[in-house]
Amino acid sequence: MSDVAYLRVASHLARLKLPRMADCVDALAQEAAKRDWTYLEFLDQLLDTEVSARYERDVAMKTKLAHFPFIKTLEQFDFAFQPTVNERQVRELATLSFVANGENVLLLGPPGVGKTHLAIALGMTAIQQATSVYFTTIVDLLEQLHRDAKEDRLDHRLHTLCRPKLLILDEMGYFPLDRSAAQFLFQLVSRRYGRGSIILTSNKSFGEWGDIFADQVLAAAILDRLLHHSTTMSIRGQSYRLREKRRAGVFSEQPQSEREA
Repeated sequence: MSDVAYLRVASHLARLKLPRMADCVDALAQEAAKRDWTYLEFLDQLLDTEVSARYERDVAMKTKLAHFPFIKTLEQFDFAFQPTVNERQVRELATLSFVANGENVLLLGPPGVGKTHLAIALGMTAIQQATSVYFTTIVDLLEQLHRDAKEDRLDHRLHTLCRPKLLILDEMGYFPLDRSAAQFLFQLVSRRYGRGSIILTSNKSFGEWGDIFADQVLAAAILDRLLHHSTTMSIRGQSYRLREKRRAGVFSEQPQSEREA
């Protein structure tokens, strides 16, 4: 490649905002000469570097905007430790057909059994397929709603939470919801109904949701909309966190006779 042509290519790539191609053009040109690539093969390789770089940036940006407390993947989930989790069902959810159809996923079970792990893993899978995701715990949402109410920004918050294609609401049931919070949640679920998917995790069975909400009617109405088009997974097993404590020797299992005493 002549110096004039090289400078012109570099200028065009900069003007077109193709930085990864600009960074790789020298190395790929040398590789093309060495392997005797056709012009089309060289162009294919060059374009692939830019597309890959943009995909990585998009995943990184969407992951940041999702506000995950940590990153987990399905590959990291120990299905053998939680036999009540149907791996085939989880893999089916990972196809994201539920997101395409505006359906919900409800993960129920006691603390530590992997509900949040699965929710975040499905969220990461969605991001990798160019789907917008937002994560919040119910506790954080309640605190945000309290601030928004003071600043008259509840409508803005509702609009913001309706934007992502997948909304993850974690840890429903640890704290009761007053009537204003329950009304907000009802509006949120209603507006997203059939349009945007929700993954919700809870340590309470549906029969106990009346204890979470100050209004039984609202609780029933929210459940009705969440469950109409949904997949529910009930996880009954040991806590991953306690397993790690046992492995670290922090405590050990009590003998059977002591547990039954």
